[in-house]
Amino acid sequence: MSAWFITATGTDIGKTFVTAGLIRHLRGQGKMVAALKPIVSGFTMDAAAASDPGQLLAALDEPLTEETVTRLSPWRFAAPLSPDMAAAREGRELPYADMLAHCRAAVAEARGTLLIEGVGGVMVPLDTRHTVLDWMADLALPAILVAGSYLGTISHTLTALAAMGARGLVPAVLVINDTGAGPVPPAETAETIARFAPSLPIVAIPRDADDAEFAALAARLA
Repeated sequence: MSAWFITATGTDIGKTFVTAGLIRHLRGQGKMVAALKPIVSGFTMDAAAASDPGQLLAALDEPLTEETVTRLSPWRFAAPLSPDMAAAREGRELPYADMLAHCRAAVAEARGTLLIEGVGGVMVPLDTRHTVLDWMADLALPAILVAGSYLGTISHTLTALAAMGARGLVPAVLVINDTGAGPVPPAETAETIARFAPSLPIVAIPRDADDAEFAALAARLA
């Protein structure tokens, strides 16, 4: 069994795209794979098919039902905000200890590969005291860091790497996801980041990525 945590430099960078691509590749290889996205904001069941849980369930070839969504994403909030703010809008607070215990139980029970997808970026607040960075540090799983290719991503990526490094965390691999909004090709962005993080494996994923690109990423996780 292996378990991985997928995080990002910010929101809407492509965590779900990368997680779903890995799921499809591993399933195509006949391997057992499971996914968990414990926290999701901006979620309504009416639009569940296009949501992050909906996309992950589609990659897993599982039906989209209230039961499967709840199993994949137990803590859901309607407002498209950070979890702490989205929960407050509903008079709630994310139960961090319960969420952490849920993740640990999933890791202990997993067969094959388990992919745990975070929420937002590395420093997104989860409740009044914890961020995604705390979540990663407490789980202590190898991490996949997803970055975009837009203008400014180099600074955002190096900042995320510095924040992780301050907690003793080093990503197993950095994925440069082609967000289609940058003046520089992802490969050049990867070359620049590599100068500042020379030992970090970097994989660039194009917008029209096929299984070959995800096979190259999966090989980094073997």
